[in-house]
Amino acid sequence: MTTVGPRPRDPAFPTPPTGSAAPAPPRAARVRVAATAALVAGVAVTVAGTLRQGDHESVPGRLLAGYALAWTLFAAAVWSVRRVPVRAATVLVLAGAAAVALAGLTAQPRTSNDMYRYAWDGRVQAAGISPYAHPPAAPELAPLRDPWLFPARASCEGWGLTRTAQGLCVRINRPTVPTIYPPVAEGWFLAVHAVSPADGRHKPLQAGGAVLAFGTTVALLAVLRRRGDPRRAPGRAALWAWCPAVSLEAVNNAHIDTLGVLFVVLALGTASAGTRRGALLGAAIAVKLLPVLVLPGALSGQRGPTRVLRMVAAAVAAVTLAYLPYVVSSGAGVLGYLPGYLHEEGYAPGHVRRFALLRLALPDAAAGVAAALLLASAALYVWLRGDPARPWRGALLVTGAALLLLSPSYPWYSLLVVALVALDGRWEWLTVTLAGTALYLGGRLVPGFPLQAWAYGIAAAVMAVGAWLRAGGADLLARRRSERV
Repeated sequence: MTTVGPRPRDPAFPTPPTGSAAPAPPRAARVRVAATAALVAGVAVTVAGTLRQGDHESVPGRLLAGYALAWTLFAAAVWSVRRVPVRAATVLVLAGAAAVALAGLTAQPRTSNDMYRYAWDGRVQAAGISPYAHPPAAPELAPLRDPWLFPARASCEGWGLTRTAQGLCVRINRPTVPTIYPPVAEGWFLAVHAVSPADGRHKPLQAGGAVLAFGTTVALLAVLRRRGDPRRAPGRAALWAWCPAVSLEAVNNAHIDTLGVLFVVLALGTASAGTRRGALLGAAIAVKLLPVLVLPGALSGQRGPTRVLRMVAAAVAAVTLAYLPYVVSSGAGVLGYLPGYLHEEGYAPGHVRRFALLRLALPDAAAGVAAALLLASAALYVWLRGDPARPWRGALLVTGAALLLLSPSYPWYSLLVVALVALDGRWEWLTVTLAGTALYLGGRLVPGFPLQAWAYGIAAAVMAVGAWLRAGGADLLARRRSERV
């Protein structure tokens, strides 16, 4: 039997982990708890105040400034909680998760109107119609329209409003095409609609996002205690629970990505690769396709064909079963607007260009090929050489690398990265979220400036420094300093 010794110190985290140091005197412990609580309260208050400023089109600078302050307080709170006793830290994480989530409920969606499509899809399904059958502007769905999603405005001006070629004013984006969302996401939209009051508008979906965000915090704590280091569990879970991106994207904008994130955390928290992990990952993929990037990490170190096939088959079966009811009613139409969206987001030239970092060194035609090869190499490495005891580490590498290579301007895509960072503790990957946010909110402030390359370039540099420190760079610097002395 192999004896597992204590884990080596992480050079990127020189402060002792939560609960590992000698017990602090009661007064000192109370001061640390109070300081951490104040910082978390500051995050929640700052987020709430920022959301009250307006939307990302009218006041992008104010949102960006408030967001930057919230992230600064968040970083300080995460650092502070590492010195708090484990039991008190756990209470702080849960209470702070609730406070930060509630902050996202204080205003209507501010930076994305995707939630309005969610509400419409739920309403359409409640009427017994497949959401893939007709676009919102279709005359067949006219009896389902109401003044909230289809305001009767002559000017049709305002954030999130669109006028179709037929003159219809609508709050839903892309109103002339059917939905893009996979079936488990559609099931969530229907469930929220079923329990919502008639005049609930945006609040039920936001409240659902808050429930999912808080549930993910609870799941992280459970997984980290069972499969990680219980002493570090609160500090790691705080990386998700208190993150301003969670309050903004998971709650205020109610992005469905959060449901997929919860399934991924539960999947990676299972004891080993197998049917259960595969089924949970399949459910995550049937929420939104991005979690497919987690598969190599979920298979870390698994070379036995039986176990690999069992997990992959379970994931495929889960996706198939989720789609089956909609295939019966809509046939091939279940793909919805997905092919069109992929073409629309086809990395065309403009102020946002995919593969932004690779384009700095490669011709446009070669950037996509290089990105695919790099991502495939990372996935193969994780599958063959990854740590099966820490499948989230490989999942973080592949998912984070994909977002870094693709350089998207949608920060909600990186909610999955935030949860994987919480599992693994490699905080430097949070710069991917910051890069997407800076690009999304700051693009209007600096027209003509290559913000995308700068934002993701800085993120890549921070991740490289973090990797170097973890590989022993800090110890090397210390030895060199001692030699000079």
